[in-house]
Amino acid sequence: MKLRLAALLIGLYVAAPAIAGPPYLTDDPEPTDLHHWEIYAFTAGQGHGSDLDDDSGFDLNYGLVKDVQLTSTVPLTFSHDGERGWRAGAGNVEIGAKYRFIHDEAEGVSAAIFPRVILPTSTVERRGKAQLLLPLWLGKNFADGTSLFGGGGYEINPGPGNRNFWQAGAALTHDLTKAFSVGGELAWQSADTIGGSAQTSAGIGAIVHIAGPVSLFVSGGPTWADHRTDYRFYAALGLLF
Repeated sequence: MKLRLAALLIGLYVAAPAIAGPPYLTDDPEPTDLHHWEIYAFTAGQGHGSDLDDDSGFDLNYGLVKDVQLTSTVPLTFSHDGERGWRAGAGNVEIGAKYRFIHDEAEGVSAAIFPRVILPTSTVERRGKAQLLLPLWLGKNFADGTSLFGGGGYEINPGPGNRNFWQAGAALTHDLTKAFSVGGELAWQSADTIGGSAQTSAGIGAIVHIAGPVSLFVSGGPTWADHRTDYRFYAALGLLF
């Protein structure tokens, strides 16, 4: 089972982290296999105490041609805080295309770009303008089932009070068995609002093959920003076929 990962700080790390490559924030350079699908029913959130921002929905990936993956993420957004209570509505839809331009199987080295557009479709957040993420991801696979990958990029983040920002991350994973993988990561993002602060995240994750094309993806850990520690989590059932 191939290890797939996610992007720290990729996507839209505003209220809840965007989904890029379950179950981690840091993405890897490997696209979905040719003419194969990867579909994730996910929930991902970030919070502090009883305050919570969560996106739940579907992450759809398709291997269109060799070394090219098309991606679309369609979420519902849930938010809770002490002043306004619970709110729910449509989330920000993401579309993107991953292109792997280096693939050295003998050395286990890969590199890919993965531009993504985050559309302002949320009825809860109401940002008003689309965002554009321009990342580069690098990876190295070892013969013992260990994978090291990371990278990052620049996000164009228009809107009142917002600012463009950088993001980066690195992850290390290992296949303990053919059906069970574990990993850890560190990620960083510069401030995405005027007067805001940078944030750093750490996390651990696991992928468990259940049966047939179905696997369980989980990860979580702390995020440090604005002189406080938040929690974040991700869980998904993945259908890979």
